[in-house]
Formats: sequence, C-alpha cells, structure tokens
Amino acid sequence: MISLEEAQERILAAIEPLPAEEISVQDALGRYLAAPIYSPIDLPPADNSAMDGYAVRAADLASATGENPVALRLCGETRAGNPFAGCVEAGACVRIFTGAILPRGADAVVMQEEVKQAADQPGKIIISEKVKPWENVRLRGEDVREKALLAGAGEELTAQRLSLLAGAGVAAAPAGRRPGVGLLATGDELREAGRALPPGMIYESNRIGLSALARQAGAIPKLYPPVADDLELTRQALRRAFQECDVVVTSGGVSVGATDWVRQAFAEIGGQLDFWTVAIRPGRPFAFGRHGGKLLFGLPGNPVSALVSFFLLARPALLRLQGARDLRPPASWGTLAEPLGNRGERRHFARVVLDAGGQVRSAGSQASHILSSMARANGLVDVPPGTTWPAGTPVAVLRWN
Repeated sequence: MISLEEAQERILAAIEPLPAEEISVQDALGRYLAAPIYSPIDLPPADNSAMDGYAVRAADLASATGENPVALRLCGETRAGNPFAGCVEAGACVRIFTGAILPRGADAVVMQEEVKQAADQPGKIIISEKVKPWENVRLRGEDVREKALLAGAGEELTAQRLSLLAGAGVAAAPAGRRPGVGLLATGDELREAGRALPPGMIYESNRIGLSALARQAGAIPKLYPPVADDLELTRQALRRAFQECDVVVTSGGVSVGATDWVRQAFAEIGGQLDFWTVAIRPGRPFAFGRHGGKLLFGLPGNPVSALVSFFLLARPALLRLQGARDLRPPASWGTLAEPLGNRGERRHFARVVLDAGGQVRSAGSQASHILSSMARANGLVDVPPGTTWPAGTPVAVLRWN
C-alpha cells in the first residue's frame, strides 16, 4: 500500500499530454492551451474616449474657472467606428462618444456634464473647469501591448481568458485533445436505472457519477453496459474499451475476492499493472496500469470510494493528458462548526458541507456506501489518521467543482 502522494506522482510520471488540435475560440471554454498565445495588436488599438463628451486640447483650458470659462469652437463629431478625419486645432473641440478614437490634436476629453452650449454663440461650447492631459482617455496599449503574452501553455481557457483573446482578435487556439474515457462497472448484482429491480440486485450508479466528474475534468466519457462477474466477459469489455478510448475506468472487481476479475483480465489482454492499493479512506483498493500507451484506473465498487478515488487520482491524470498546468482541485478555507475526527490508520477524506459563511460541517454518515451524504457534500476535508479537530479549527475544503 502506497501513499496518496506517491500514487499521484507515479500516475503523472507515466503520462504524456495528448496531441494538440486547433480549435475555434468560441468553442474553447474549459480547454487547455497547448502553446502560449501572444497579442497580435495593441489593446486598445488606438487612444479612445472613456466617456461621452468633447475632445479638447488640455492647454486651451489651462485658465478655465467658474468665473472665467473658456469658449471653444465645435468643429465636428466622432463616434466609435467613425473616426474624425480632421485635426483639433487650438481653440477648437470635437463632440466625442465612448470608444471613439481620439482625434489628432486632442489630448483630453471633457465629460458632457461639465459642458454648456453658448446660447448667444452658435457652434461654441462653454467649459468652466481645467482638464489634465490624457484625462478620460483610454491609451493605446494600456491594457495589452502587441506581442505581450495573453495566455500561457497549460492555462485553462476560461470565459475571462476567451474574452481577452477575442478582444485581441485571436480566432483560434491550439489546445490539448480531450481524452476519451471508457467507464465500466462490474458485478452480477448491477442493474441499469429504469429496469425492474429483482431481489438481491442494486441499481448501478458509479458510471453516472464518474461520467459527470470526467466531464468536469474536460474528458469525453463513454458508458459501457455493466459487466457480469466473469473473467472472459471482463476481458472482452476491457479489450473493447481500450480499442475505443484513451483511458479506461472500471468500478468494482479490483480487490481480492473470488469474483474480482479486473486485474487478471487486464494482465491477460497485455496490460501492465503499476500498483493497486492506496492508503486513503474511502478508496484503498485502486489499480493503476498501462495498456499500449493507454491508462487503466481500477476503482472500488462502493460508490463513495469510487468517486473519491477518481477525484483524487484519475482527475489529475485527465487534466495532464490535456496539457493542463494546474492539476490541483479547487480549494476553499473554512472553519469547523463542529468537531471532525478520524480514528482510523489511513488518512480520511471526509465529506463536508461548506456554507456561504465559511462554516464547515460533516455531510452525514461517512460510510463508503452512503450516497446521500455524498450528495449533500460540496467538498472533502483531508483528516490525518488518529486525529480529532475541535470546532473552530480552520480547514481546507477540496471542492468538487
């Protein structure tokens, strides 16, 4: 039995990112950049107005006061997308709207609320306050300079980053390919939802939960029918899944029971097992291996154990396959509202609820077959062996998403 950290290191050391592909920025949410992207332009691409008002020469208003206002000649108008063709000469101004390019000669914008029309002088405006050079102006390149780094290799293409890329005129980006993940559940007792449930049978739930976690990690899950506890059927299912997917995830059949066939079937189709137990709770039985450059993750059959094992061990691998740089789960700090303990000899990833006020409570029973507490939980807390933390202890909560 090995530690969680050693298991993670051995898994990640065995992985090379999948080949990159060029994708449209509009379809790139949640993908991971395979190469850095640099800005092809300055952003903004030109000096422009930060508000509706009048483009002026700051020097013309150096003496403006409430008692001694300055009158300027209005010589035109400019809107976003329709630049003013002329030049703002001394004593002149141009009506300007937000986002419009600052006309040549002007070096500031006076907001329209500070300007009056001269009642007795048509075509002139009255300004009674000074303005600083470049006041109310968005300067060319003040956001991003041409050739500056927009996003680095391995960074996730979030909504915010995609907005930046689009603003700089980037239409496509190289991203790591999304891995296909085949999901197999083993056990004579399994039935799919929607069918009658004979005595002694249970509905299979692992593939649904694991499929959702795989999607959250950017992978493309493929669910296969449940596999009976039979060596030949297990071989056939594994062989097919490895032919069709980059990663195969099984649940059940990896322990030492008489009907646990996954490890033997995997070896018989040419797979090489690296390790198969990890010192965590829930989820000690866990098999990791390789088959022709593809990966096997053999998870326990208990639903909570399967989900927690996938989250801690398979999720980072799926991210690495896509070229992601940050493989850690999102985490938030909170404060225990009640004691939380672990009497066992293995570190325990306890199911908890972190509320909006930062208070952390147990989600309920921590038994590995209890799905209701898993459904209530929005995170996990890593509790060391033989430890009890009192209420008020600050803890890090690993969030599911």
